[in-house]
Amino acid sequence: MSNNTHNHSVPAVSRRKPGLLKRLLPLWVLLGSIVLLVAFISMRQPPPAEEKPPVAQLVDTVTVSPQSLTYTVISQGTVEPQTETTLVPEVAGKVVKLSPSFVAGGFFAAGDVLLEIDPSDYRAALSSAEANLANAEALLAEEQARADQARKDWQNLNGPIGGSGKQPNQLVLRVPQLAQAEANVKAMRAALQMASRDLQRTRISLPYSGLVKSRAVDLGQYVAPGNTLGVTFAVDIAEVRLPLTENDLDYIRLPDTMHANDSQQYTPVRLIATNQRSQQSWEAQIVRTEGFLDAATRVTYAVAVLRDPYGLLGTERPMPLRMGTFVKAEIEGVRANDVIALPRASLREDGTILVADADDRLDVRTVVIDRATPQQVYISAGLEPGERVITTAIAAPIPGTPIRIFAADESSQSDQPGQLAGQPEPVDEPYIEPAAEAESDFDTSAQAESTRAVQAQAKAEPSISERVN
Repeated sequence: MSNNTHNHSVPAVSRRKPGLLKRLLPLWVLLGSIVLLVAFISMRQPPPAEEKPPVAQLVDTVTVSPQSLTYTVISQGTVEPQTETTLVPEVAGKVVKLSPSFVAGGFFAAGDVLLEIDPSDYRAALSSAEANLANAEALLAEEQARADQARKDWQNLNGPIGGSGKQPNQLVLRVPQLAQAEANVKAMRAALQMASRDLQRTRISLPYSGLVKSRAVDLGQYVAPGNTLGVTFAVDIAEVRLPLTENDLDYIRLPDTMHANDSQQYTPVRLIATNQRSQQSWEAQIVRTEGFLDAATRVTYAVAVLRDPYGLLGTERPMPLRMGTFVKAEIEGVRANDVIALPRASLREDGTILVADADDRLDVRTVVIDRATPQQVYISAGLEPGERVITTAIAAPIPGTPIRIFAADESSQSDQPGQLAGQPEPVDEPYIEPAAEAESDFDTSAQAESTRAVQAQAKAEPSISERVN
């Protein structure tokens, strides 16, 4: 019984061995494909990298040459009158007369009566003061006569005054009464002067020729001392306060206000007013400084003076310089010799200048700056005459980089659609074989082969139910 069982088990084993090998065959094929793929990739040489030739950047340049010039310091300010008056009455009363010139913008000459207050009360006061003075003078004359008679009477009774004899006292000679009468006369004279001045003060005028800025009173209005009647200003001199920094003071010569004299030279300045249609200028002079540095703004103020700004006092002016006008001031500065003027944009933040050398290569040059303004920079050393300074901004300049100088014949080529003027022309990129795409195609074919092997294994391998049976 046992032998039969053993004989039947042997053929069963021999039938299972071919099935196991058949199931493992796709796995071996997949492993072999992976090994071949890895070997192929490791042996594949990358394409040689092709070096691109350096592209010369297109730049603008300016050829420099030293020159001698006079610096100009720029400032600004508002035109103001040298003399401005707020009219206030010194006497009270009703306004009975207004001058036709006493209006905003009206011109008046020195001594013109602009306004008159009712003078009737002040004329009466003047008459009363005159009468009081006359009365005081009469009393003084009477007292003087009494004093003279008292002196004669004493001399007749006691002899001459001043000898070795008996001397009269002051009351006998009426000296106090005479002094009192003289004091009353002086008081009445002072009262008369005050009454006369009050009467004069009813007529308001000014000692200069000027313009009316504003008027705050009208005809028939009652005014009292302290009330504002209007504002006027003189037209003989206009002033402009010009703020100057400490750096500006190094490039101009200001007048010495501490030791001023008749032969002192004033600093010329041009005042410029600009509107939408035109630009006007006036020649003025800086005559003084305010003598201190503002602690908040760290500037000092120079005062420019323009005489007869309206042209009303005999000066011929094509355009008057009105008070309140905001002007730009161009102040004549010191003289500079052998300096090179360049646009401020050509100066880099580290104080260097980009230069194109003789071989059209970039060079970074350290220079000595004599003066720098928001628009210009003046170089005193570091550049030679005839050198070409690059004015085009370069973000990261490297010395020795090749450059191309922008010329007029290149302007037409650069002004093409889609290309900005001054930009380098596009360079054709060399063709590189798409090696990555070849590798991708190989990976796709290997993946497909592996998929087919797995599907073949699934078909050859019996199901779980077959193995159990």
